[in-house]
Amino acid sequence: MHTVNRHPWFWVPSLYFAEGFPYVIVMTVSGIYYKTIGVSNTDIALYTSLFSIPWMVKPLWSPYVDIVSQKRGWILWMQGLIALALLMVAVGAFADARIGVTLFTFFLIAFFSATHDIAADGFYMLALTEKHQSAFVGVRNLFYRLALITGQGLLIVVAGSLEHFFPLSRAWALVFFISALLLTLLTTYHAAILPSPPGDVPSSDKRGRLSQEFIRSFIEFFSKKDIFLIVAFLFFYRFAEALLVKVVPLFLLDPFENGGLGLSTQQVGIVYGTVGVLALVLGGLLGGYCISRHGLRAWLWPMTVMMHVPDLVYVYLSFVQPSNITLISIAIAFEQFGYGFGFTAYTMYMIYISEGHFKTSHYALCTGFMALSMIVPGMISGALQETVGYPLFFLLVLAATLPAFAVVALVNIPKKFGSNKEYV
Repeated sequence: MHTVNRHPWFWVPSLYFAEGFPYVIVMTVSGIYYKTIGVSNTDIALYTSLFSIPWMVKPLWSPYVDIVSQKRGWILWMQGLIALALLMVAVGAFADARIGVTLFTFFLIAFFSATHDIAADGFYMLALTEKHQSAFVGVRNLFYRLALITGQGLLIVVAGSLEHFFPLSRAWALVFFISALLLTLLTTYHAAILPSPPGDVPSSDKRGRLSQEFIRSFIEFFSKKDIFLIVAFLFFYRFAEALLVKVVPLFLLDPFENGGLGLSTQQVGIVYGTVGVLALVLGGLLGGYCISRHGLRAWLWPMTVMMHVPDLVYVYLSFVQPSNITLISIAIAFEQFGYGFGFTAYTMYMIYISEGHFKTSHYALCTGFMALSMIVPGMISGALQETVGYPLFFLLVLAATLPAFAVVALVNIPKKFGSNKEYV
């Protein structure tokens, strides 16, 4: 019997771990897998950027998650389908299947995962009181990030360890099988533990109204004052990071003679997937605290600087190509901390421009633009790197930070926005 009073500690941590885990598999682990089996940087960056499309367009079908079935049902179905798709990836890796087979399956996982996000976030608001929603914001964010560390760190370390005992195809097949098993266990657990709140019912009778509300929210968003500046900020603030994010793991893995740092898969899991993500989390926590104390306007420029100036570490690493793993770890941690700190401003800006009657819909549209801002630069980043080499590529990344400073100089934010408010 599923009860409304099931304590959030029983399911909020596991639900948001299940939300973050497939995301990191698709967006990061897949790229490292393809690199180890010899796929070019051009193709890796292109394909893994296209995986972001479901997150970009999910606002288009999010209203229909309300219409068809319960959100609890959506959660369980999506988790089960993700587990099945991961098993298909494992079989494809084991059989050395053509890359197109795993690419298609990863894209399915991305679609299932984006749909799961919609249902999980809606379920969170339905199943918890307003007091519990506020109290568990930090918990859900923490376990989402723990999922990133598990995928980007622990799984990559496991893959590197298995590579010493099995052929690459077998090692990675085991990694994806472990991932599928984990999602299966989470699905089984959630089937038993997730509550069934009274408000979690299909809303088919509201189909027409939901469609009208969606159109109204869409029109109102694009009627906002300074909409072109808003879109420019959403697109350009992370433009340089969008170029970096697909290439950095490949740079770490590439052998010295190809201009990379020649790290092992295990070392990448530790340096980038664990140390880097922990630094990212700490930067985000500090950013949230700073904005809550003094507001977004006071911290926008410092956060913009901290978001982009640390990209210099990759220029240094690409020219010097150090072999000292401690030095590399410090450099990666510094850049990731700056990114986490600076990204807080981006999140709060999305919250600011989403204020109003259609807050939820407008925030969803913002996240769509956020995904688009990562797709376009990410698609060309691998080809650009292979054309010019790592040192010049990272210099071009520095040049790509300039549009961010330009749009930040133009935006106008109320002086106290974000101060003394709960940061989400």
